[in-house]
Amino acid sequence: MSKQPPLPFVFSHDQMVQFTHQYEGDRFPDGRPRVPDSILERMKKVTCEQAWTVLREHGYDCQYQGKWVMTHQDPVLVGRAVTCNFIPYRPDVADVVVDAATEQGLEGRDKHWVMDGLVKEDVMVADLQDKQIGGGFIGDNLANMLNEKTGTGCVVWGGTRDLAGVLELESFVVFNRNWDPSTSSAYDRTMIIGFNTPISIGRAAVMPGDVVLGLREGVVFVPAHLALEVVEASELIALKDLFGYERLKAGVYTAGQIDAAWTDEISEDFYEWVRPKVDSLPPEQQEMLRGQDWW
Repeated sequence: MSKQPPLPFVFSHDQMVQFTHQYEGDRFPDGRPRVPDSILERMKKVTCEQAWTVLREHGYDCQYQGKWVMTHQDPVLVGRAVTCNFIPYRPDVADVVVDAATEQGLEGRDKHWVMDGLVKEDVMVADLQDKQIGGGFIGDNLANMLNEKTGTGCVVWGGTRDLAGVLELESFVVFNRNWDPSTSSAYDRTMIIGFNTPISIGRAAVMPGDVVLGLREGVVFVPAHLALEVVEASELIALKDLFGYERLKAGVYTAGQIDAAWTDEISEDFYEWVRPKVDSLPPEQQEMLRGQDWW
């Protein structure tokens, strides 16, 4: 029997598997998809446009959100999403949540309940209702804690604080909506109502275990079962781009020919160009290419 979850709205193991049923790989003990580290590493070279194109082809139209404030000029944030959902504070509901957490032996503030369970390569993704003033989801102390546990960063649809202290963590990447020194007051408090459940980040729908891809343009949330396809498509596109640059430089084709849908002649030329190079590529790219219909 699945362990009783610590909050009213947290997926049980069986629910997690049910709602992420298209993912067939390894999972954490709570059922959250555990996309392999090797795929996460390859994801760091994917662009938002490449990921978005693959997701759109599968009908995932709501996986991207832009308009962020970021800690880095050219950030690369990749990891497995741990979702966190806030609502405005309501005492009667808060009492139930706190009692349930106490029964589970959880200590500290509600944010700590989520953070205590984080592991390496996790990315905390929090829907703070776009609360940009008086939210203060993290400051430098919690950023240090998150950095120690995950080594990645966080995505907050709302405000955070202590920018100077957070910037001291050189590799810790934060995507948020605003930096503001204020903390919540009695009249505008928020509370966590659940974690590792579906949440919205702006226009994006996010599930626990999604692969977070945060770049300068914005953040893409890649469903776990599509992560491998996204990285393989990106790697193939990169090879096609390199082929196109070489052929354009040599004057073999015009820009219009390369930029349009390729003719059979150009496709065959690409196949002949890439085959001799395959043994010099990383093993995962070799496997990807040899799995193509045309190989």
